Amino acid sequence: MNKSILKRVLLLAAAAVVIFVVYWFALPPLNLQSREFWRFLLTAIIIVCVALFLSFGRSPNIKESENFKQFLNLKSPRMTAIKIVACSVACYFLLGIVAFLIGCPLFNAKAYYGLINVETGNFAEEVAELDMSAIPVVDRDTASRLGKRKLGEMSDLVSQFEITENYTQINYKETPYRVTTLSYGDFFKWLNNQAEGVPAYITVDMVTQEASLVRLENGIRYSEGEYFLRNIKRHLRFNFPTKIFGDLSFEIDESGTPYWIAPCITYRIGLWDGRDISGAVLVNAVTGECGYYDLGDIPEWVDQVFISDLIIEQLNYYGVYVNGFWNSLFGQKNVLNTTTGYNYIAKDGDVWLYTGMTSVATDESNVGFVLVNLRTKETRFYAVPGAEEYSAMSSAQGQVQHLSYRSTFPILLNIADRPTYFVSLKDGAGLVKMYAFVDVERYQIVGVGATVAEAMKDYAAKLKGEDISVGDGQIMSGDYNTDVKDVRFVVIDGTTNVVITTDQFNQILYIPVTMHEKLPFVQVGDWIAFEYTMPLTDNPNEPMTVTRIIDIELKSERH
Repeated sequence: MNKSILKRVLLLAAAAVVIFVVYWFALPPLNLQSREFWRFLLTAIIIVCVALFLSFGRSPNIKESENFKQFLNLKSPRMTAIKIVACSVACYFLLGIVAFLIGCPLFNAKAYYGLINVETGNFAEEVAELDMSAIPVVDRDTASRLGKRKLGEMSDLVSQFEITENYTQINYKETPYRVTTLSYGDFFKWLNNQAEGVPAYITVDMVTQEASLVRLENGIRYSEGEYFLRNIKRHLRFNFPTKIFGDLSFEIDESGTPYWIAPCITYRIGLWDGRDISGAVLVNAVTGECGYYDLGDIPEWVDQVFISDLIIEQLNYYGVYVNGFWNSLFGQKNVLNTTTGYNYIAKDGDVWLYTGMTSVATDESNVGFVLVNLRTKETRFYAVPGAEEYSAMSSAQGQVQHLSYRSTFPILLNIADRPTYFVSLKDGAGLVKMYAFVDVERYQIVGVGATVAEAMKDYAAKLKGEDISVGDGQIMSGDYNTDVKDVRFVVIDGTTNVVITTDQFNQILYIPVTMHEKLPFVQVGDWIAFEYTMPLTDNPNEPMTVTRIIDIELKSERH
């Protein structure tokens, strides 16, 4: 074979290897809507042209040409390679300019505004009150500390593995948890352990603060700490070469099986603007089995499909372009922004992102707040003017300023039908020392205590001091309906009460017979619906108060 041809073949083969190496590490999606794809394509063209340039003989240089025009007109293979590179770079930047123009908010303000559908909601009706024993008190930083402490107790693991700092918030068996996986300590520890995989993951109960290390019968073989085909990002790319993936989240299903959730990004505006989620790929972290699900088909146990930063981006588009592009710059009528920061709450078995909405004319108060379901993107706006989160944090810190405690970012609760911020107060070492409830509408009303119950009692007293009625020392309320399991009548302080035990509700009900005309006739098997309030106490056996009978259905009335 001719030496020049052999040289050319070898250089092109080397270029192919380099391109594969670039793809192996960069993992760009083969999708025209991906900027990474266009950058990879430009890189591949440059690599091939460099190989061609080196494979051909020397071309005349500019000094040997009469002028620059003649130099450009040279038809040597080397000059052709240079021209291809120059044209490719020019086309890449031209594509960027065109993409920017066709996706510019100036021409697409309505489309940006419509990326998220925001509906107005009723806070008191749609956000259920939580029992004191169900309020989540663990933030990401506390979860990290608890997880590290738990791993440190496992002598057989602590020398080989580290904890990743993802700590995804999920609802696991109707309880808010943060979960994360372990990772190999370094390359050599990976060599020692990769055959069995990562043997466990960490869960932190956000209510009880209990951290658990869950050992697996078969280890996690697909993770970000793997180096070759079992690397989760590489596994996803080779199985779904055209999908554009967002940030991965680590979750567990209701049986405790670990999964990676990979949201799939699409662009709704122009070429690569209007970022949104079209579905998700679920990967079994143990077996590597994976499948794509459209948004409507994603299993209900999955909690975080939509990326939080993407939701904040869309909410800002919604608030800024509410009355068009020019209004966002001049006049700014009804223009809103999200406040700095966000948090999560558990609602209806899902994880919802919470953030405040504030007018661009002020930075110390909210006009309301939004809740966004991170699985379905259902979005609700609640028009409740009040303090923005950092003002509430400062107010809580002001109650214990002599202790120099720092507040965590608030979570939003419904306390006696009032939107209320709940924060933990930490010392300089990051340990939770106290808790605080801050009224959203009147953030000078702050209840603090060493326990959640103490803080809630103090908060209730402060509300009453401001002539805000929350019941007789009680603040947790709700309604319930159930079947009657047992009935008896007792006289308490001269008043005849019917004492009812129900099939489903775990509290014994003491109800004055005068509260409803049918109460004297209630028997086992009847049905009762009632409203109640729970006492502000740490004692789970303290009886509730039935405030109103909604309805009673006697067996004799049933057909």
